Amino acid sequence: MYRAPVDEIAFTLKHVAGLTAAIDAGRFGDLSEDLADAVLSEAGRFASEEIAPAYKAGDETGAVWKDGKVTTPPGWKELYARWREGGWNALAGPVEHGGQGLPTMLSVAALEMWNSGSMAFAIGPTLTMGAVEALEKHASGDLKATYLDRLVSGEWMGTMNLTEPQAGSDLAALRTRAERAGDGTYRIFGQKIFITYGEHDYTDNIVHTVLARLPDAPAGTRGISLFLVPKFLVNEDGSLGRRNDVFCASIEHKLGIHGSPTCTMIYGDGSVPGEEKGAVGWLIGEENRGLACMFTMMNNARLAVGMQGVAVAEAATQKAVRYAQERRQGRAEGDTGQGMSPIVLHPDVRRMLSTMQALTWTARAISYSCAHALDMAKATAGDEAKHWNERAGLLTPLAKAFSTDVGVDVASLGVQVHGGMGFIEETGAAALLRDARIAPIYEGTNGIQAIDLVQRKLPLSGGDQIKSYLAELRADVDALRKSNLPGLGKSADRLSSALDDVEATTAWLMTALAEGRTKDALSGATPYLRQISLAAGGAYLARAAVAAKGGRHAALCRFFAENLVSETASLKDRVTEGADSLAAIEFA
Repeated sequence: MYRAPVDEIAFTLKHVAGLTAAIDAGRFGDLSEDLADAVLSEAGRFASEEIAPAYKAGDETGAVWKDGKVTTPPGWKELYARWREGGWNALAGPVEHGGQGLPTMLSVAALEMWNSGSMAFAIGPTLTMGAVEALEKHASGDLKATYLDRLVSGEWMGTMNLTEPQAGSDLAALRTRAERAGDGTYRIFGQKIFITYGEHDYTDNIVHTVLARLPDAPAGTRGISLFLVPKFLVNEDGSLGRRNDVFCASIEHKLGIHGSPTCTMIYGDGSVPGEEKGAVGWLIGEENRGLACMFTMMNNARLAVGMQGVAVAEAATQKAVRYAQERRQGRAEGDTGQGMSPIVLHPDVRRMLSTMQALTWTARAISYSCAHALDMAKATAGDEAKHWNERAGLLTPLAKAFSTDVGVDVASLGVQVHGGMGFIEETGAAALLRDARIAPIYEGTNGIQAIDLVQRKLPLSGGDQIKSYLAELRADVDALRKSNLPGLGKSADRLSSALDDVEATTAWLMTALAEGRTKDALSGATPYLRQISLAAGGAYLARAAVAAKGGRHAALCRFFAENLVSETASLKDRVTEGADSLAAIEFA
């Protein structure tokens, strides 16, 4: 059973991602380390004792659709009620609407633990948090007054409706249409697919945020608007009114996250007796500016999905370590015990377990650092806020893509550690791999994240943002070298070489972009994202080793530096020399 690694999470937040420094500088008001520890401890307890035990029911029974209604797995409705009563939905919510206003860093750390307990359960509230942020930043005062308090508290849940059958990642192809009703409202018509928690039994009302196109809208993404469409209309006194013309037509049968209902939503087909066709909606922000509003939600969701990768990796690692300590096979060299050896003593198993731990740790550090940048952007102004906004932009594709790739890789290694039993559902190792596989796909595929990194984030401030980030990582490696900590082997040399590789690759990509060789640059985008993530993770491990003055973090740093980070050299070759061979392949 999963146990939240609260101490490790707290250490990474405080001494690697920057929480302690921000608290000491007064960036987070009256937040203290003691309060942060208390929040993390209770979030960990809830994840370990309440969410994790519900995982099996979610995976085996899943969500069930019948006659337009969705029933969540046994016990999950009650679990959500306890989660909401604990105030968890309001953790980082705006104070003026009943939230606690705590930093994003604490919110994503809690998200990690909840997703380790059950990814299928935690994804639902995550989208509500995204809806809160979109409404807080872009909605009218009336919409905020009607919906925000109840979304922040979790009394109602929110969704994000983007995808359509003909428009997956290409939002320019959206066909859902909106018509002005003449009274300040709109009527929405169309179909959305892959809508997470589009229908469920947790809350009395569900608040959908929907991308749609007005009749006179410009073509492409410039003509998309964002609308708030509730399941039930809300009366002036705040009570629920009539059913809106939006329904769940079916739910998907999926590889994993079975407890999460993935819905096909139909807007405006006239399913409400006695009412005209069209789902009633309200504009969020301005007409034809919906994509900017939706990206507020998407950026929040991308970091949250990155935390899913970290979470599944942590759960898989814990499960594999326990199994390797208990399972006995053969005789390990040097084992002085009786009978067969625990497989944890065999070198190949140790290599797999160490790889799982190191990759999980580096993905966590990158994601928490992204959350820190988001917090600092809110806590500062002027040029400093610009810097932190750009830093968050730079780290978001790393946090989303690298972390979710790690989730899949580590969960797969977890199956391997279990051997044949890993392929059997009884152990639960396979379930984690099934769950992990969606995370590199949704909220913008990892290929899209790589394109975003290379084409939009490297040029920030004329390239100064990426240069300053790499300089900070270099300073961490230099500090490790100067620390003279014992047992580090060639860690500093290997990590420094990795940064050399990243700097050379970055310069090549910037030149390619400047010369208009966009296709060449994008051909190397995915390997570049992995390359910079590995180098960054190694530097963060160096920071942790220095902060901890050795011990486990130094050992993990050495393993990563001497076994994993050398991949950056081959990745440099793939980026700088791989475009022509990629273009030469033809597919019949």
